[in-house]
Amino acid sequence: MIPPANLSHPVSSANASACPSRETLELLLLIRHFEETLLRLFQSGKIHGTTHTCLGQEYIPVAVMPLLRDDDFVFSNHRGHGHYLARFRDPEGLLAEIMGREGGTCDGVGGSQHLRRDRYISTGVQGESLPVAVGAALQLRRKKRGGLAVPFIGDGTWGQGAVYEALNMAALWNAPVVVIVENNGIAQTTVRSANMAGNIEGRARAFGVEYLRCTGHEAEALQARLAPELDRVRQSGAPLVVEFETRRLAAHSKGDDTRTPEEVAALRAIDWGADYQARWPEIFAEVDARMRDRMAAIVEEVESRALSSWSNR
Repeated sequence: MIPPANLSHPVSSANASACPSRETLELLLLIRHFEETLLRLFQSGKIHGTTHTCLGQEYIPVAVMPLLRDDDFVFSNHRGHGHYLARFRDPEGLLAEIMGREGGTCDGVGGSQHLRRDRYISTGVQGESLPVAVGAALQLRRKKRGGLAVPFIGDGTWGQGAVYEALNMAALWNAPVVVIVENNGIAQTTVRSANMAGNIEGRARAFGVEYLRCTGHEAEALQARLAPELDRVRQSGAPLVVEFETRRLAAHSKGDDTRTPEEVAALRAIDWGADYQARWPEIFAEVDARMRDRMAAIVEEVESRALSSWSNR
């Protein structure tokens, strides 16, 4: 039995050395190629509007989603393609949704940011998911089935008052909420040091909410460490904030990146993809090529579909 974590200390995957399973690597690279494909489609004028990619952060949903049950609620955000793909393994449906083609997850109504499927909901409104997640968690607790409500937010969302109201309610009412914080250090174009006094741990603990910080980017090692903590929340109902220290490789939304090329290059040099490629070159190259080819085939097939009924209106 794994002893309870000292949640004031970070959990790191930095010392893990085992090659990830083929399934894990396939999912990581599927998400990466999906996101890179979206950017190319936007550049070529085949998709309109906007999109927010999770390039650099793919390992977080890959670590978290296998720990969730079908009856758990997931509340995603504007940067949520990786969350959806790790939950449902459905790149065809998601791409069709974004391109407004038949067979889209929401028939083309939701687009890139606003999706609903089963107990998965995403929104582009910062902070909205936290109070909704608390309400869902309370209903799960009443049913006494050990269900979780899992909202994903970024470091920038901690500027929204709804976050603090939701944490207060979750702590008071013992709501089984697991808040996944993808802290990439930049809120749109504003670095964390310019917009956040103190830190996320202090803000969570101010409400008596347990906190866990995760560093490193090895999905399976992080998953193994998270598993007992999520089980604890299922059993106790006490909320938990999990902060992942991560990095965002692409712009906030397509072309609005104020970082210098040197800054972005430095982030890419320590990206999980570069690390995996260097440590396990043969399997990485094989899976990478296969996921690239798969995405190319998906694009061709989805582009051949008719526009959805909503897109035709």
